[in-house]
Parts: sequence; structure tokens; C-alpha cells
Amino acid sequence: MNKNQVIQKDNNTREVNLYMAMELSDKKWKLAFSDGSKERLRTIDAGEMIVLWKEIADTKEKFKLDEEVKVISCYEAGRDGFWIHRCLLSNGIDNNVIDPASVEVDRRRRRKKTDRLDAKKLLMALMRHMWGDKQACSMVRVPSVEDEDDRQLHRELESLKKERTRHSNRIRSLLISHGVRIENPGRRDFIKYLDSVRLWDGSEISKNLKDRLKREHDRYSQVEDQIKELEGIRKILIRDKESESMSRVRQMLKLKGIGIESSWILEKEFFGWRKFKNRKEVGSLSGLSPTPYSSGNSNKEQGINKAGNRRVRAIIVEISWIWIRFQKESKLTKWFNERFASGGKRMRRIGIVAVARKLLIDIWRYIEHGVIPEGAVVA
Repeated sequence: MNKNQVIQKDNNTREVNLYMAMELSDKKWKLAFSDGSKERLRTIDAGEMIVLWKEIADTKEKFKLDEEVKVISCYEAGRDGFWIHRCLLSNGIDNNVIDPASVEVDRRRRRKKTDRLDAKKLLMALMRHMWGDKQACSMVRVPSVEDEDDRQLHRELESLKKERTRHSNRIRSLLISHGVRIENPGRRDFIKYLDSVRLWDGSEISKNLKDRLKREHDRYSQVEDQIKELEGIRKILIRDKESESMSRVRQMLKLKGIGIESSWILEKEFFGWRKFKNRKEVGSLSGLSPTPYSSGNSNKEQGINKAGNRRVRAIIVEISWIWIRFQKESKLTKWFNERFASGGKRMRRIGIVAVARKLLIDIWRYIEHGVIPEGAVVA
């Protein structure tokens, strides 16, 4: 190692590395480089990896670094996904994906925001993190290609169900604007129903409106068919596929109150590709951990931090309402009834979040160590 490859930082001797932060956008990528003493900013077209390699080589030459010096890079998790991370790793670059919400923001004044400033801020956060300041930012755990692919089915189902709701609401709105109310826009005899509808003056629905409603219903029916197809595929996988992942799904299904939708999401979004050491990690990753505020004489709770997976958080709260209804003899349900059941709607809503955190931990213990939640009914 050459002498110029060692620098003094905070009274500690560190090997010189080339640090690179990438601020990604749809058309351009802003690159920020540093070796700990000098900085360099460059802009390239989005996705031009060959140009990126050239910029890295040029920066090493400009900073007078050896060609073999280690390159440590980062970018924020977002729409571009993880292909960039995998590409960088395959080319010998030590890449990190940063959680955007974890990057510090100056609150003294209205924040300036440009790609140049964001790239420099990411670069500083990366360097601080690599030099031991773990509070500078948080890194995202990148799933494998297989784990990422396994999440497509239920996420597509989620999108299709939202789309179905949009079509349903549009049909209802169009009819209500003419004084007609319908309970089930997806009814199979919808076309005959339209022919039989009469407006306030006894007239039929106008031709153009009827044609539009028919087309809207066709789109609704197409989405409904796709939903049924995907739900059928999911059922077959749970029933027939022999894998560790499907075994955990089937194990969760044995608990009364947990169905296919919830067990699948918990496995694919949470338990399937994450390994937890303790209950605190389970609560933290779900975003259900409390947020204390203690300063001087002020001591209060600010609610859950919502820092984790939103899909897991939503589904476990939904399961919790079902749990206290169908698992009446469980220890968790009795605890909820004693603490919150008689406190009104607001207290029940607060209590169900506490139930959700405890239930998620119980489910983790159940599938990881075979510990059945106390008092729970297992099929």
C-alpha cells in the first residue's frame, strides 16, 4: 500500500477508498465522488453503465488513486429498483441502497433541493456511515432475485383490486348522476339491468351513457376474471408446491382467524426473506414500534413509528380485528378485552395496534420455533 493511500480521519488511520453517490432521475444521473479529501461531480445519461465505468476510472486517475482501489457506492431506494445494485456488485463495486427517509434534513430554514445538493448529501451520509456513524443513514436489505419475483403475484392482486374498485365506483357515480342507484355494479345481468332502468321521468338511459356504462362494465369484468385467475394460482401453489416458504404459509393457515391472503403477504413480504434475532426486530421492521418523546419533564408517547413495511402493517392490523373475534380464549384477546374493550372506539383503535404488534411477534415465534400463541385454537 502506498503512503498516499492512507489518510488521517478523526485521529483514526483509514485506508483510502473511492466513495460514489448516485442521485437517480428519469433522464439523468448525478454522480458525486470523493476520496475523503477531494470531491468531484459528474452527470451522465440514465442507465448508461458503460459511461459510469468510464467516469469511475477517470475519477481514480484525477484523484491519483490506484486502479485497484476499492469503490464504495450508494443510491436511494426508489423506482429504479435493485438492478443497479446487482449490476454494481457484479462489477466489483461495494454498493449500498439507502433508505431515503433516513437521510438527515436541515430544519433551520426552507430546504434547498437540487440533484447536485442531493448527490453531495448522499455522499456525505455514505462516508459517515462507512466511517462508523450508523446514525447518518439506514441501509436497505436487498432481496434476492427469487424473493423479489415471489412478491409479484400478491402485489398484482393488490393493484387489480384497486382497479376493480375504481371501475365499480365509476359505474355507481355515472348512474347516481342520473338518479339511479345500484348495489352491485359487477352483477352478471348488468346489460339487461341497464335496459330495464328508468329515469325520474320514465325515460330510458340515453344511448351514449348506456354504451359508456357497458364498456366500463366490460373492463370491470376483465379485471374480475384476472383476480379470480391469480387467486386460483395462489391456492394451487399453497396446496401443491413443496417448499419451505409454502410450508410456513400452510402452518400459518392452521391458526384460526388467519386466511390465505394474510398468510401469503406475511410470508412473501416479511418472514420469507428476513431473519429476525428477537422480537424487537420484528416490531421495528413492521413499523409498529412505539416512538417515545422524553425531554426534561416532558414524557409522552408519539404512537407507532410507521417506519416498516406498510403492507405488513396493514394486514396484521386487519388480522388483529379478526383474531379478537375468533380467538376469544387466547391470552392476547383477553388482554385486549381487559385493557381496551370498554374504552370506546378510540381506545379500541389504539389497543388493536398493540394487539397487532404482539400478534406479529407471536406468529414469528410460531413459525420459527413452533410456539403456539397461548390459548389460540389451531386446526
